[in-house]
Amino acid sequence: MSEHRAGIRWNRQGTAFTHKEYTRDHVWKFDGGSEIGASAAPQYLGNPALVDPERAFVAALSSCHMLTFLALAARDGFVIDEYTDDAVGIMERNAEKRMAITRVVLHPNIAWGSEPPNQEQLDALHANAHKHCFIANSVTTVVEIAPPA
Repeated sequence: MSEHRAGIRWNRQGTAFTHKEYTRDHVWKFDGGSEIGASAAPQYLGNPALVDPERAFVAALSSCHMLTFLALAARDGFVIDEYTDDAVGIMERNAEKRMAITRVVLHPNIAWGSEPPNQEQLDALHANAHKHCFIANSVTTVVEIAPPA
């Protein structure tokens, strides 16, 4: 078992505290001193220059999948020089009629530094990365791998 902590810090900054006027800007603080400026999504009166929880959720799924994929590929003797992903989260009403990110589509693009896996091996690497990704195992959101463009 392990614990993972995040500190959230917000203050009114002297603005009026009415629905449309209070600031949504806040800070995420992590062990080791990392801080990330955050806000609500722009459509919910947030600051578009800062990360919002919905984009962070998509990034967390993508990052977890990538890190697990890299570990599995290295274990299997493949060499990866670069891995990029432009993941897309779809927010819509779920079965309970509540707004949720119901699906995240990953678009991994991998530059291999060795002979790349065949399609069957690549599919197995992605399936195992999804199976062993801690974040994917923690949510009900569907995670898909898009075919290469």
